[in-house]
Amino acid sequence: MTRTRCDRTTTWGALQAAFANGASALDLRQAFASDPQRFARFSQSAPHVFADLSKNLLDADSEALLQNLARECGVEAHRDAMFAGEAINSTENRAVMHWLLRNPPLALAGADNDAIKNITTELTQVHATLDAMLAYAQTVRDDTAITDVVNIGIGGSDLGPQMAVLALDAFSIPGKRFHFVSNVDGHELDAVLKKLKPESTLFLIASKTFTTIETMTNARSAKAWFAAQGGTDTARHFAALTTNVEAAKAFGISTTFGFWDWVGGRYSLWSAIGLPLAIAIGPQGFREFLAGAHDMDEHFRTAPLASNLPMRLGLLDVWYRNFHGFTSRSIAPYHSALKRYPAYLQQLEMESNGKQVDASGEALPFATSSALWGEPGTNGQHAYFQMLHQGTDVVPVEFVAVKKARHALDGHQTLLLANGLAQAQALMVGKQDAGGHKNFPGNRPSTFLLLDELTPTTLGSLIALQEHRVFVSGSVWGINSFDQWGVELGKVLAKDVEARLLSGDAAGLDGSTAGLLALLRS
Repeated sequence: MTRTRCDRTTTWGALQAAFANGASALDLRQAFASDPQRFARFSQSAPHVFADLSKNLLDADSEALLQNLARECGVEAHRDAMFAGEAINSTENRAVMHWLLRNPPLALAGADNDAIKNITTELTQVHATLDAMLAYAQTVRDDTAITDVVNIGIGGSDLGPQMAVLALDAFSIPGKRFHFVSNVDGHELDAVLKKLKPESTLFLIASKTFTTIETMTNARSAKAWFAAQGGTDTARHFAALTTNVEAAKAFGISTTFGFWDWVGGRYSLWSAIGLPLAIAIGPQGFREFLAGAHDMDEHFRTAPLASNLPMRLGLLDVWYRNFHGFTSRSIAPYHSALKRYPAYLQQLEMESNGKQVDASGEALPFATSSALWGEPGTNGQHAYFQMLHQGTDVVPVEFVAVKKARHALDGHQTLLLANGLAQAQALMVGKQDAGGHKNFPGNRPSTFLLLDELTPTTLGSLIALQEHRVFVSGSVWGINSFDQWGVELGKVLAKDVEARLLSGDAAGLDGSTAGLLALLRS
């Protein structure tokens, strides 16, 4: 597989010329006035998701050039290499196969699916683990003595399952509460433990290596609390999501579910890390969640560039970051159950593409990942939307709306959807005011993603869409989106600083750290 970095292609120069020669000045209001079919041209259906891209600062010629850029960069070949199980995580020499976790069993996958011909052993292992994990989830669901499930993890072992359990609360089993502890700050764990009884609590310890310091610190404290409160059966009340079976056994845990080194943390929700979700929505619901994601996988794998939604979104991100110079993107889900969706996307994109060197280690002369941030609508409208409408920075907004509500309260869903549509409209059309203070410049871009309902299937598809979109922009930029060395340095230094906080030894520290250390010890 040959990859060509975007700035070394002929199309990159053509895009720069197009941007300088008029594409940078596109006015959305004029674009709609001159093209009554703009909505149809820049919107599409994908599995379980409808996307309106028409209110983006993009014309047909620029999008065609972006698609040429993807071809010249070898994005399609890079995608195919991922689906073939090649070691595209080059810095760790690993395959990237989180998509395999949601692939049907071999008997159902289809004989014409070339993507799995060379990895049938891995697929068999995936389904053996999935079946065992879902059987355990059903056992927990049937155990009426267990009323509280506490997931202890961090990063991808927390953000994914927490986001999904909250999002699918309408499908959750009655009589069980779900708690998520990630922060090493003891206040978080302490607040959860105050609500629990040892005899009715199940702790899930989620750490691939069973060595993650924050997770294991919380796990040991939870075990100490369990014993202090009279808990006597650690094996029944603790399970581990880990590959380090021996360490879990030494901890007192006999029930473990593992996963593979080709599953990155931020892509691990589909694996045993998804056990809290499986307990919440049941084995059938979890299989529907996987199926929705697989539908999007197949769309990404097979759809032509021009109608491939992850491709279009990833290329749009490149257009905004490298040509318009936009530094961030705001995520605005108009569904309260998606409250952790922006935080989940922060890790997915910023940990994947927050890189300053390409896959060969060479420094990049252009920007990569945007900063992602957001809050559910309509809350955000009464907070940061002021800046979106009238601030000095242009921030593309990505709205996510759900057509059908799962409640019966009169008027709420119509008002909620009206607000989402109106905010996207207001960003684009603006409002002219001679006095200035009430002037809305307009021509501010947004994408509108629409789900018919928020179900396990549609949520799975939406998350897979975002995963593949991140792959596309990272592939164009020529980076490795599947390592995360940037999280390591702070961890290493924290061990040294922890010892210094205990001893008071400030030798060799910079002046600021030494000064703060002295204050903390005083």
